[in-house]
Parts: sequence; structure tokens; C-alpha cells
Amino acid sequence: MEVIAWKKKTWIRWIIPASCLLLVFFLLGAHEKLQFEWIQRGNRAALAALPATALSPDSPPPPRDELLGGLLSPNFDPTSCLSRFQSSSFRPPSPHLPSPYLLSRLRRYEALHKKCAPGTKLYQKSIRELKSDRFSTSNSSSPCNYIVWIPHYGLGNRVVSLVSSFFFALLNNRVLLIHETEEIKDLFCEPFPGTSWVLPSDFPIRNLESFDRDSKRSYGNLIRRNAVTLLPAYVYLHLPWYYDGFDRLFFCEEEQRNLRHVPWVLLKSDHYFVPALFLVREYEEELRQLFPERTTVFHHLVRYLLHPSNNVWGHAMRYYHAYLAKADSRVGIQIRNLKNEPVTFDYLLDQIVGCSLKEGVLPAVVAGNGKKSLKSYSDEKVKAVFMTSLDVRYYERVRSMYYEKATTTGEVVAVYEPGHEVEQKTEDQGHNVRAMAEIVLLSFSDKLVTTACSTFGYVAQGLSGVVPLVMLKPWKSNGAACRWAASPEPCYLIPPTNVCNQRSGFNKKMAKNVRQCEDETGGVKLFD
Repeated sequence: MEVIAWKKKTWIRWIIPASCLLLVFFLLGAHEKLQFEWIQRGNRAALAALPATALSPDSPPPPRDELLGGLLSPNFDPTSCLSRFQSSSFRPPSPHLPSPYLLSRLRRYEALHKKCAPGTKLYQKSIRELKSDRFSTSNSSSPCNYIVWIPHYGLGNRVVSLVSSFFFALLNNRVLLIHETEEIKDLFCEPFPGTSWVLPSDFPIRNLESFDRDSKRSYGNLIRRNAVTLLPAYVYLHLPWYYDGFDRLFFCEEEQRNLRHVPWVLLKSDHYFVPALFLVREYEEELRQLFPERTTVFHHLVRYLLHPSNNVWGHAMRYYHAYLAKADSRVGIQIRNLKNEPVTFDYLLDQIVGCSLKEGVLPAVVAGNGKKSLKSYSDEKVKAVFMTSLDVRYYERVRSMYYEKATTTGEVVAVYEPGHEVEQKTEDQGHNVRAMAEIVLLSFSDKLVTTACSTFGYVAQGLSGVVPLVMLKPWKSNGAACRWAASPEPCYLIPPTNVCNQRSGFNKKMAKNVRQCEDETGGVKLFD
């Protein structure tokens, strides 16, 4: 009995301290996890409040958030796409954290894409169903539904429509595939780990670029013919600027439900159509969880989805380190004089310079020749101004202004423009590579100046998260030459006004978050 009692005491003597030790380790681990999350958030908030000079190349490098707050998956070979994990080093940390629900949905999407991507058995099964072209209003036997994005119009238009297509895919559990034409090859990296988003060249539907509003498979034309009760294996969504009233019914709740029965959706657009989907009542709760901050949709999704290829990134890095890296601060000025709404060169130049001076984006110059000696410039701050335009005269005039005059702040202003393309060449792959590199360089700016209604500027502000100073059209400005945007969100320039207001499913409550844009009186954008 004494031996049993001794063993019992010994067992108690060991088990109680061991249990306490395990409890201490557990609490320490939980504390460290909470502490890490707190430090990570605190660091990012503190860094976001730092002045631009604190983030200059000569300062100690800030902690890098390579995964952008969890937006990006770590399951990539870093060398396959240098920009994916390096871009955070060249932009101030975003003050906008993605919601935990968005992060979980992105991981779920990545798993779905990997399961249904080209080369899988499920994809081959879906292709067989597509070739049969037999379908009814019942659900497909395949768990994979697809949206095929068809590129249309300029590079900026393509980027905003591609992000919009992914947004639609995310809401409807569709797999996004892109029709990669020659002029967009080698622009972007694969965005999803362990798989591809490129539509194979043997896709059975040919000549995708030829689909337009007169196509028989256009969903708008199917509605016009009252032929939506028995839908085919695929339909075409025609959503460019010249879409008609029947095409615009796509944004109504009833048609959103109907389209879930179609395994393959082909989509062409040149706009950022996300705001219109916020007005579908059925999506309200999902969108509330995905994007508690309405004005961060494009900022989060464009950084998640589009990573410049190593070729584009190389163009941007060589220019950045040659001209911009050693500046204490950087200003990006994006100029586009739209052909359908042109203004005179002198008007736009005066508008850009006048607004930039008034709003403190650029420093004023002193009258006369200035009194500073060369020696007194040695310790002055350098402000790099990076300009993009199809008209080199804007760059020449701004450069001359700061070359010929000293600034009132004592700053040295260096003005750069990488190329002088003269005209847009959307069908030229080399042109698109250079254009994408310019967008990347604009997105490294501490302050941005953009021109109204330019999707080129929209993409740069979305990547950077910087709220731009927007140059307004004189006939749409109510007397103001410029205005600070409310957020980096793009404008939906030609929305489907009033087509769904009288139909069931229109979300009047959400309409308060979808209001008139700063730069286009007929457009709408997301507001908080």
C-alpha cells in the first residue's frame, strides 16, 4: 500500500507541474500571436502616418508587408514574378486592411480555380458540355462555371474591366479565364497559385474578339427575343460603352439569377462596372462582409489580381533606379486629353500647373532669376516629378519652369518623362509593355495628379492607394478647375441608369453608397 501511495504522490508531483507548464506555453503562444497581430497592425498604421521623406531610399527600410495584409498567397516561386513580392518596397504601406472574410474568399477562389482550371478533368468535362451546346434551366452536372474575359479598347480600360470581371466571378463562384491576345501577352503574371488563368488556344468557340452587340448569343439579344427561358451552354455579355437597354438588364437581380444556370459566360467591357453590382439586393450581405470599406474594392482587387510580368517590372525598375529612387519625394502627373472631349493644350497646361501649385502638390517658383548660389543647393530636398502624356510639350514646359527658376521652398524639382509615344497603340505589345511600366511608376508616387475620366490614371491610383488631385473638364466642373477625389476608386463612366429601379431586387439602401463621380457628372462610383 505504501508503494502504491508513493507512486500516486509521485504521479501527482509530476503531472501538476507539467500541466501548469503546458498551460503557460499555450498562453504564451496565444499572447505572442495576439502580440504579433497587434504589432503588425500597429506598424502598418504608424508607417502610413509617416511623411514621404521618412520612406525615402536613404532612410532605414520599413518592415515589408510582402503579402499585402494577407491578400496574396505565399505559395509562389518569388523569381517567377518579381513584382508580386517586391512592389510593397516601393509604395507606402496601405492604410486599408482587407477584411478577414475577403481573405478567406480569395483562398476559396484559388482552390476552386485550381480544381477547374485548364488541364483538369473538370475543365475537360465542361468543354465537352460546351461543345454539345445542350442546356436547360437546371444546374449543370459540372461543379465548374466560367467567365471568359475578352480584352477591349485601351490598356487602362482592359485593366478596370478585368478587375470588374473578377469581382463578378467572386460573387458568383465562377472561374475567371482570360482570352490572351498577342498584344497583352507578357504583361501580367499568373495571379493564382499552381494553375493558369489563360484560356487555351484550342477553346472551341473561335474568334472571340468578333463578339459584339449584334451577336446572336448576346444576352441582351436573348432578352429582346424572349429567349431566356431555355438558355444555351454559353452566352455573351456585351458591356462596352455602346451597350443598349437590353444589355444593361444584366445588372438586374432577375438576370443575375438566370445567368447562374449558364456554365460559360463570355464578357466584353471597357469600364469599371463594379458599382452597378452593388445595387443588386441579393449581394448586399456578401458585399458588406467582403468590403466593409466600400471605397477599397478596386484598391484591394487590382493589387491582388494584377502583377506586372518580369519584363514590365524590369522596365519600371531600370527607370526608377536611374531617375527616381534618390528623390526625397515623388509626384506623378498623368495627362490625357481625350479625343472625344478635347481641351486646348494651353488650357490643360495652365490647369495642371495652377492646380498643382494651389494645392501644394508642386512648389511655386521665385520671381526673377533667384539669388541662390550652387553651394546652397547641396542640402536641399529633391522632388522628382514623373509625367506621362502622349504630348511631350507638357513635360517640356514643366521641366523648363523648374530649370529656369528656383523654388520658393528651396526644393530642387527634377522633371522626367520616359517616353514620347505621340499616340495610343493598343494593338502593339511593346507599346503596352511600356504603358504598363509607366502605370507602375506612377503608382510609386507620394502624390498623384490625374486627368478626368482616364482609366490609365484610375489604375495607377488603385495600385498606389493614393487619393489623386483630378483635373476636371471645364463644362463639367461647376467653375472648379480641379478637385481631390474622395478615394482611389474608379468611376463607372457610363452606368446603366434607371434600368433596374422599378424591378424587384434593386437595392435602394445600397444606393447611398453609389453616387456621382467627381470627374464625370453622368458616372457613378462607390462611397463610404
